[in-house]
Amino acid sequence: MNDYLLTQIDDSGVATLTMNRPEVHNAFDDSLIAALIAELRRLETDPRVRLLILAASGKSFSAGADLGWMRRMADYSRQENLQDALQLAELMKTLDGFRRPTLALVQGAAYGGGVGLVACCDMVIASHKASFCLSEVKLGLMPAVISPYVVSAIGARSSRRYFLSAERFGAEEARRINLVHEVVHPEELQARGAEFCRVLLGNGPCAMAAGKDLVAAVARGPIDEAMIRDTAERIADIRASDEGREGLTAFLEKRHPSWVKG
Repeated sequence: MNDYLLTQIDDSGVATLTMNRPEVHNAFDDSLIAALIAELRRLETDPRVRLLILAASGKSFSAGADLGWMRRMADYSRQENLQDALQLAELMKTLDGFRRPTLALVQGAAYGGGVGLVACCDMVIASHKASFCLSEVKLGLMPAVISPYVVSAIGARSSRRYFLSAERFGAEEARRINLVHEVVHPEELQARGAEFCRVLLGNGPCAMAAGKDLVAAVARGPIDEAMIRDTAERIADIRASDEGREGLTAFLEKRHPSWVKG
């Protein structure tokens, strides 16, 4: 990993992954995409990590594609473009499927693929100064590989507007269309992120991972007998697990469960 990507894991198990290319507004190219994928996979297998914060240094969260990268892509063959797109798709899939809770702290502009990163996180807190734009059509392109995650976050109706208009919109509009969960003053962003982490750390780690998987499964299919059976199986499994038994016992004994430190 290079200086363009910084990782810190604190004593409580909060991993902060920071994009660190402020001079280019944290735009990403093929090398940064590969580094992000590798670091996300490493953090997912680190037993110390209980949740992940995705952040960025400087004024912008991410401007999307790096200009130098876009210039190189202009000369790519279709096959080279396909391989390049599949790598970005792998980044989105890896972040979306990260087995611990993910929290994005958005301090500034998020454009193009930067919106994709935001949409892939479980929870998003943004500064009032944050802004968003799906700008691809201005370049004669479209937000293709990020679309499954953005459409899932904001719905088809808002996606039609912002995919086609490439309008820039602010943090309050992002909250209205469900891209962002909370909007705070810039000076409160880090503190609110830390407060939210404390809330998450009070929850069962395995239960939260199972909850993420549950949402993905339920969102994909109809409410039929197979889904009803699947959800019943899931709760039966987790009730019988060590963590489930510990959580229920702690509640009945009026004490903190074992995963709560201090």
